[in-house]
Amino acid sequence: MNETDQRNAIVAAALATVTAGLNRGSSGNVSVRFGAGFLITPSGLPATEIRPDQVAIMAMTGQAEGPLPPSSEWRIHRDVYRARPEAGAVVHVHSPFAVSLACLRRTIPSFHYMVAVAGGEDIRCAAYATFGSQALSDHVLAALAGRKACLMANHGLIVMADNLTKAIALAVEVEALCEQYWRASLLGEPVLLNAAEMAEAMAAFKGYGQFAR
Repeated sequence: MNETDQRNAIVAAALATVTAGLNRGSSGNVSVRFGAGFLITPSGLPATEIRPDQVAIMAMTGQAEGPLPPSSEWRIHRDVYRARPEAGAVVHVHSPFAVSLACLRRTIPSFHYMVAVAGGEDIRCAAYATFGSQALSDHVLAALAGRKACLMANHGLIVMADNLTKAIALAVEVEALCEQYWRASLLGEPVLLNAAEMAEAMAAFKGYGQFAR
């Protein structure tokens, strides 16, 4: 897609996070890899108000162009694109159940085979650091090692995929898993799938619909 198409896609994706109940107001951010850098939603603007021309274009050096400053979490997006060449889009949300588990600093274990959509046997929770800081980006990268999603302690959820459609779909799925794990935990300790069972699920997901790699 050209730059205009990518800007329109980012605006549509930001709105989709609100429609899906993943974000409210100005929370969260969305980006796509573009050329030698990336395009990202602006800082502090509700998704319902973002226009395509307000989407910031950023170089990997951290230089930004646009009428508004980029999202305060641009470092995470930049560092994911640097470290993970397969990443074409990054979506960050403050969805209710993901935030609830993140505030408990819980890793989502292998309570359900769908955990494998995030790329591994579990979905980790990154250590806490102040929003917008390089320390937070470093923690997120560590939690994303071998994964496509992670919680962020006392903060939210971040996912990566090769395009925006898949990234939004993954964010929706992980939020659903957070809710299911939360509900199951109310009744006791969920029974976990073992490593062999999760390995089989991960192998199956390599060719499974919208989550195929």
